[in-house]
Amino acid sequence: MEPAPATAPEFRWPHSPIHRLSQAGAYMATGGTYQKQSHFHGAERLTFLTSTLLNLAHHYGLALQAWAVFPNHYHFIAEAKNSEDLAKLIKHLHTATAAEVNRRDALAGRKVWFQFWDSHITFQRSLYTRLNYVHQNPVHHRLVRQASLYPWCSAGWFERESDRAFFKTVSSFRHNTLKIPDDFQVDLTE
Repeated sequence: MEPAPATAPEFRWPHSPIHRLSQAGAYMATGGTYQKQSHFHGAERLTFLTSTLLNLAHHYGLALQAWAVFPNHYHFIAEAKNSEDLAKLIKHLHTATAAEVNRRDALAGRKVWFQFWDSHITFQRSLYTRLNYVHQNPVHHRLVRQASLYPWCSAGWFERESDRAFFKTVSSFRHNTLKIPDDFQVDLTE
C-alpha cells in the first residue's frame, strides 16, 4: 500500500499524553476522536478504518496481535521492531482517515482525531490481560454479547485461528481492572 499523502494539518494539543515510544516491543495503543464524535459510524466507515489500520500495520512492518475499531475510538496491540514505526503508523492512520471522512462529509479541515495513548507492554501477564481487554471491548461497550460476533475486532479471528490452549489462557485473564482511557459512549446506529 502506498502511503497516503499528508493532506490534513498536524495538530498539537497542550494536554496530550506522554508517549513512551522509545523501544522496540509490544505496545497497546488507543486513539480517540475529537470530542468523542462518531466520525466512523456505519459499517462502511468502520470497515474503512479497520482496513486502513490493517494495511498500514503491514506497510510499517508491525505485527498486530489484537484490534478493536469503533465509531469514535480504537484499541490495538502491535509488536514493533522499531518503535518509530508505531508512531508513524498512528500519524499516518489519523491523517489518512481524517482526510477521507472529511472528504465524505464535505468538511475539509475538520479536526477528527484528538489524541492517542500508548503503553509499552513488558510483562507476559500484562500482554495477556491487554489482549483479552481489546478482544472483549465490543462486549464492554454493550455492542454484542460475544466479542467474536463484532466484525471490526480481532476476537473472532483470534478464537478461530489461535491455538486452543492459548485462546483459553488469554481469555482467562481479568481485563476489567485495567486503567485504560475508554470512557467512550459507542452507538453503531448513527
